[in-house]
Amino acid sequence: MKSALICQLLLAALAALASDTNLIAPGARLEKLAGDFVFTEGPAADGRGNIFFTDQPNDRILKWSIDDQLSIFLQPSGRANGLCFDAAGNLWICADAKNELWRLPPDGKPVVVLRDYEGKRFNGPNDLWISSNGDIYFTDPYYQRKYWDRGGKEMAECVYYLKRGAGPARRVIGDLQQPNGLIGTPDGRTLYVADIAAKTTYRYQIEASGDLSGKRLFCREGSDGMTLDDRGNVYLTGKGVMVYAASGEKIKQIDVPEPWVGNVCFGGPDGRSLFITASKGLYRLRMAVRGVNSQ
Repeated sequence: MKSALICQLLLAALAALASDTNLIAPGARLEKLAGDFVFTEGPAADGRGNIFFTDQPNDRILKWSIDDQLSIFLQPSGRANGLCFDAAGNLWICADAKNELWRLPPDGKPVVVLRDYEGKRFNGPNDLWISSNGDIYFTDPYYQRKYWDRGGKEMAECVYYLKRGAGPARRVIGDLQQPNGLIGTPDGRTLYVADIAAKTTYRYQIEASGDLSGKRLFCREGSDGMTLDDRGNVYLTGKGVMVYAASGEKIKQIDVPEPWVGNVCFGGPDGRSLFITASKGLYRLRMAVRGVNSQ
């Protein structure tokens, strides 16, 4: 029994070491692409590798193009927070101004998909992940905003599911203190969800019905945002970027010269650039691995 446990620990350590090998491209250094924002969030890559991210207090979505040009994409943006593209090129937006979930079609206008759950206003959709079949999961933590004309929260802070991106929403997690960052695996079988208040991240099995089962502790660290690479490593954010192997072992700390990292995603023409939204700046780090959740 004891020898079996030792073997398991050795295998986990070897897996973590293998995941860390050449994680960052040789000679690559963190580069600051743009700054002077108020608070950046929600990076998402489109099909070409362009990066879209939010400057929430300034109520705008910005675009960092594959030819390294910065532009304003949408303003006002509903106080956009988390963003995600689906396979059809629609940009899904956690619109915090009125606690809604939006869909922005290519060359179209934003459409409000959700604004409440069983007649009660959402706390503030924060982050979302879209599976390859179009199913959507999003977190709904409560963060009091100065620009709200509403009272306190009307319901618990939960995680919701939309089958093929269509309402009504179904509550699938209701036992976390403050769910925030989340990401799913490309095969659609596993969902990682961070409880930022409890400083923990959990792993769930995604059922055919969209329900979640088999809740397991992944690591004792919370996260504001998440992404995955093609080795199965999970990237968490907060005080820098923390990279965990699929085993739950921490394998890399990427320090960023800002007080807080809100979110992270892979992008660029080949999906091998890690884009980091960190308080007032947008950063990029060239990687040896590739992101798996960029469209």
